[in-house]
Amino acid sequence: MSLRIKFNLILGMATLLGVVASGFFAHHLLQKNAREEVLDSARIMLESALAVRGYTVSEIRPLLALQQKRQFLPQTVPAYSARKYINKLQKQYPDYSYKEATLNPTNPVDRATEWESDIVSWFRNNPDQKELIVERDTAAGRFLYLTHPIQITNEACLTCHSTPANAPATLIETYGNANGFGWQLNEVVGVQIVSVPMSLPLARADRIFTIFMLSLMGVFLLIAVLLNLLLQFIIIKPVRQMAEVADRVSMGALEVAEFEIKGKDEISSLAKSFNRMHRSLTNAFEMLDETTT
Repeated sequence: MSLRIKFNLILGMATLLGVVASGFFAHHLLQKNAREEVLDSARIMLESALAVRGYTVSEIRPLLALQQKRQFLPQTVPAYSARKYINKLQKQYPDYSYKEATLNPTNPVDRATEWESDIVSWFRNNPDQKELIVERDTAAGRFLYLTHPIQITNEACLTCHSTPANAPATLIETYGNANGFGWQLNEVVGVQIVSVPMSLPLARADRIFTIFMLSLMGVFLLIAVLLNLLLQFIIIKPVRQMAEVADRVSMGALEVAEFEIKGKDEISSLAKSFNRMHRSLTNAFEMLDETTT
């Protein structure tokens, strides 16, 4: 097996290990960054919904308190305001959504589905947890769901949700007295759910990964070509020339010219040693010829 083949086998193995290791860590890092990007978008969306809720409670509800006594106004409900805000956002980003999924809502639109009810149960069983991140595959692709519990910590909320007798008459006229009652203080009654698609960030991460891997393999290929050229002109070619001269000298051709020495590397040292051996061998044969004559 030639020196070039041995060198390229070792270089190929090192390149393969380097590409595989780099690919593994790069893919993991890009996927992680893509997920964090999606999660950041979900947090911004949730914080926006919370800001709208807070604005509704502090600014809108007091202004409409008098009208609320004559007619129920959904604009005073924080969940309604947040939902309407997200609906505006969905015109530009249709795959993004926000829902306040409740086990026993006043408005049927907010009723939790089966898997959303499981999340409510999880928060009830884990009262110390304030956030749960879920990933689900849907017909539209993979989605990330950021969820926070809806816990009744303000007794004022029970005015509309304790019993039908305590609820405003306008609320009963709008939604009836069958749903949205029986809530308890400190009870987890639902979850805020923000859903954000993961397909676009993951696809972008895959494209970056493909470009990175192609670039990496291109760099390794360029390095391999350069190293082979260096190996050819610095090591293989001089050694091959010395081997050819050694063969000729061994066959008695002592008149061959000495090597031209350039540089001070190991190959140059080998060439110097070979020239000394050549001269010594030539002198020995000349002395032997003089002795025999």
